[in-house]
Amino acid sequence: MNTKVIIQASSKSNGNTNRIVRYLNKNNDFNVIDLKTKSIGSFEYDFSNANDDFIPLMETIIQKYDTIIFATPVYWYSMSGTLKTFFDRLSDLLHYKKELGKQMRGKKMAMISNSGENDLKNGFTMPFIESANYLGMNYLGDTHTWFTKDGSEIDSNALKNIDTFRGLF
Repeated sequence: MNTKVIIQASSKSNGNTNRIVRYLNKNNDFNVIDLKTKSIGSFEYDFSNANDDFIPLMETIIQKYDTIIFATPVYWYSMSGTLKTFFDRLSDLLHYKKELGKQMRGKKMAMISNSGENDLKNGFTMPFIESANYLGMNYLGDTHTWFTKDGSEIDSNALKNIDTFRGLF
């Protein structure tokens, strides 16, 4: 059983983020969860979304995986809205599912992002690093990837970044 999971968080299941995920996972070292296939509502202070896919998904992630890699496109200089909603819902683990949230401690987190160019802005990684710190997780690192000018291929330098990133696990 793989103890590592990639959580793909794009608005398109088979888009560029998935191309990055497939390359990262070319040796099938990771399981992959596509958040696009899940029904996860936004955070609600009254926890009215308690019956959506978030808590069962987190129970599975916490039970099965020691390492979580978030894969996200860069949308408007930030993580995808899909991933932001997922991160917002981590608040559920700090309030009414505290025992589940405590089980995040000691797990490992990393992040891989992608965009059309090598243009990641300063500060992009801060939500990942600080969320890992807050949850008591070990942040392993991150990398950014991009595509050739015509968008047909992953840039050769970005491929090197992915290969180096794979070595963290």
